[in-house]
Parts: sequence; C-alpha cells; structure tokens
Amino acid sequence: MNLEFNKNEDAMKLAVSQMKQRHAQVSLGGGKKAIEKAREKGKMTPRERIQYLIDKDSTFTEIGAFAGWEMYQEHGGCPAAGTVAGLGYIHGRQCVIVANDNTVKAGAWFPITGKKNLRLQEIAMENHLPVVYIVDSAGVYLPMQDEIFPDKEHFGRIFRNNAQMSAMGITQIAAVMGSCVAGGAYLPIMSDETLMVEGNGSIFLAGPYLVKAAIGENADLQELGGAKMHTEVSGIADYKFDTEQECLDQVRRIIDKMGEQPRAGFDRVTPVAPKKDENEIYGLVSVENTKAYDVVEVIERLVDNSEFDQFKQDYGKTIVCGYARIDGWAVGIVANQRKIVKSGKGEMQLGGVIYNDSADKAARFIQNCNQKKIPLVFLQDVTGFMVGTRSEQSGIIKDGAKLVNAVSNSVVPKITIVIGNSYGAGNYAMCGKAYDPRFIYAWPNAKIAVMGGEQAAKTLLQIQVAAMKSKGQEIDAEKEKELLKQITDKYNAQTSAYYAAARLWVDEIIDPLETRRVISEGINAANHNPDVKEFKTGVFQV
Repeated sequence: MNLEFNKNEDAMKLAVSQMKQRHAQVSLGGGKKAIEKAREKGKMTPRERIQYLIDKDSTFTEIGAFAGWEMYQEHGGCPAAGTVAGLGYIHGRQCVIVANDNTVKAGAWFPITGKKNLRLQEIAMENHLPVVYIVDSAGVYLPMQDEIFPDKEHFGRIFRNNAQMSAMGITQIAAVMGSCVAGGAYLPIMSDETLMVEGNGSIFLAGPYLVKAAIGENADLQELGGAKMHTEVSGIADYKFDTEQECLDQVRRIIDKMGEQPRAGFDRVTPVAPKKDENEIYGLVSVENTKAYDVVEVIERLVDNSEFDQFKQDYGKTIVCGYARIDGWAVGIVANQRKIVKSGKGEMQLGGVIYNDSADKAARFIQNCNQKKIPLVFLQDVTGFMVGTRSEQSGIIKDGAKLVNAVSNSVVPKITIVIGNSYGAGNYAMCGKAYDPRFIYAWPNAKIAVMGGEQAAKTLLQIQVAAMKSKGQEIDAEKEKELLKQITDKYNAQTSAYYAAARLWVDEIIDPLETRRVISEGINAANHNPDVKEFKTGVFQV
C-alpha cells in the first residue's frame, strides 16, 4: 500500500479510537457515584440490564449512544439522552430494547430523550419488531417542560405510538425497575404485559409529594403505586419479582413463546466474507474528506466475496450503482464516486458531485431495485449537485428532482451510511435522514451540512463584514482573518459526525469495520415487515 493509504489508515484508526473513548464516557451515564448509589438499591445499570436480557454471545446494535452529546451543559448534560436503546436478540428473536438510565437526572426526559424514544418506536413500527421497555424514569425534566410536553413530536406522542403499535400487532412489554411517574405511567399500562420489581418499581400519576400538595393526603409510596399494590389491588401490573434478574428472566420467557410472523421475503443466501481484506477499509478514505478515492474499492470490502455487478458502469460515473450481497442479503448499492474520472465528452471531473447523467442513472437503478424487491444501500460522500451555466441549461434541477422523486417514493428498505461528506441537496438525493432510511449510520469522519465549511465560512464572512462596514466599522485584513477563523471553527463544529449524532440526524456513529454488520442487521429488521407497498414515482419531468 502507498503512503497516502498509510496516512488514511492511521488517521481513521485514531478517529475510531476517539469514538470508542467517547462511547466509554457516555456509557458511565450520570457518573460512577450515581451508579454506585443505584447499586445500593439492588439496581443494575441500563447497559447491564440489556446485556442480561439479550442472548449470550449475541451483539447489541446500539442506537443513539451519542444523542445529547455536548447538549444541555447548563443543566449538567444528558449522556445518551438518558436512555440506552437499540436492537438485540432475545431467544433468537430480534427486538427493539429501550432502557431508561436512572443515573441521569433520575431518568428524567429531556427534549432529546423524547426524540430518541420516538425514533426507537419508529424503528419498531417500520420493521414490525417487538419492543421491550425497561422503565426507570422520573418523567419530564421540569425545567424544560415547554420543550418536551405539548407538541406533536414530544412526550405524549410516545403513548399514541403505544396504541398504534398495539393495533398493528406489535408486541410491547414493560419491565418497571424503578419510578414510572405522571404521564409516563401510561406507557407500561398501554403495553401488552407489565412486570414490576418489588421495592424499587412504582407506577403512579402523582407521587407522595404531589398527592400531599394536591389533596392533602399523606401517601406511602408502596401503597400508592408499588408492585404489591398493582398486582394485588389495582390489577394494573401482571407480575412482580424480588430482583431485576428474575424480572428480566420472565421477559425472556414471554418473548420465547411468541409465534412466528410473516416476512417480507428479501433474498438471502449463506453469507461469504469479502475476498479483499476488510481491514483495508481504514486506509481508503481520508478523514478530512478531501482526497479522491475509488468507492468501488470500499464496496469490495463490504460485499460478499468482493463481488459487485455494476449497473451502467460507463455512464454517469460520479455515482456508482450495482448489485451485490452483504452478509448473504441481496442489495442494490448507490454510492458517490470520488475519484477523478473522464466524462463521455472528454472533460475531467472530480467525483462527489452529482451530474445530470449520474442523477438519471441512479433514479433508474432505484426503480429497478423496487421492481425486483431488493433493499437499497446508500454510501454517501457527496458535495452536492453540479452548478454553473452549463449544468443549469442542461436541466440539472430536473434530473436532480427525478432522483429525489425516486428516493422519496422507494418502498424497499433503504439503509444509509455517511462515509464522508453529506452536503446540500446531495444529502437529500442520497437518502439523508429526511428521506426515511430505515437506518442511517455515519463513520467518525462524516460531515453533514448545507455546504462545505470553507465555502460556507467565506459566504458568512462576506455577510458579516458588509454588516459591520454598514455600521461604520473599519475591518482590516488581520481582523477579517480572525473573523474567518471564528466562523470556520464554529461551522466545522456543527458539521461533525458528533453534532449530527447528538441531534439524531444519524442513528449512530460506527467503526467502518462495523458497516457490513449494521447493514445486515438493518435488512434483517426490515424483513420482519411483510407490508411492502407498490412502487409509484408520481409526476416528474423526463
């Protein structure tokens, strides 16, 4: 391998190491003292609860570990949005698992907590997966109640989704390990079965302090909403247990007895490892996202036996399309090409930009995959659509709209991996978050923004300098340079993978070596939903 490969490899491994260190930091939740305090009450951490619940030697695919990253600092932060969640296997059955973290503000819900919980319910509904809620929450975080309580995509939407999922036949099980307060009390009761841990588990609309303030009654916590009361008096809960382990054992027994459901029927054969060394994926892409590379080389380290059948290989070269298998699953791959290529007219083009012919090719390929019921994988490293007089006169907007139409109306599962840049309308055309990918992941080097940092910073600088000059302020070259650096630093921070993951623009930041596995897990999840609709593209200009 050449020097450039070695530099890329070292930089990517360093970025992955930083990601793992940050994940370890997030995994501590509210910190070691809060964890020890919980353990004194016989409680496990949410991650320990999940590991106990899922099958031994199985892998938990976490969603939203970096949700809330560097947010709410004035409130003490909210690691992992106060919730640990993802896809796990219970008796071989893939499930969505959502566990409150009571070490983070007693499991209280911040705005990002609501967004994360709704995202997990969306995953369950889109893929018809059973849900296990491990409940241990003090309810809405009151200092921010106006940002979490009343709106359509706030706290209350959780219970609406409980009802919708029940009507869809999606099993929901609630294991109440701690507090379940106020509006949150509806979640376990709207689930199919409710389990409680005696002593720690409690469910009530109003706790002892609020009851005292509201009606003057001195209420004992256990009599008000403990496991014994709810299993023997109110009938709200179905089971009570002395320990969390016994409670989770019962959850496993319930899942074990569930009947088989119909599948979508996506094609899968016996998996074969890539022929090319998967570890070489580290050295192919620069972490700065500025260097040209051949995306086919990346694909050949993701797909079975490194076999990739390109569609229209010699046309529209800045997008690569083709058929392959990933972990045995048949897939259609749409990937931005970043190497320097020649167009049919002889010019040199730097990939990463979507041209008319590329948009046209990708739209047609997406139609083909929908016709054949083949899931789509998008590998994003896109700087946007080509601009300029020639492109506009050639109808770049028309061809871009055709691609956006195909992506928007695609009915087969779409899984998006941001392996580099994701800028402007290119984010949309390559199935960004707004276009309903079943799952969307990012490599640590990913950048998501309306445009690149350099272009954006210069544009913002011109606006700011003009405004200052209009007020009579003198701006010399040194001051302008200082302003440009401030703007660039701020903009670049907002384009990072962590900024995106904090706000759930992506489901998770992943090690590039995990790409093949998470795609397979995503298609396996999607295969549980047999309701694949008819593909219709609507009206578009040809």
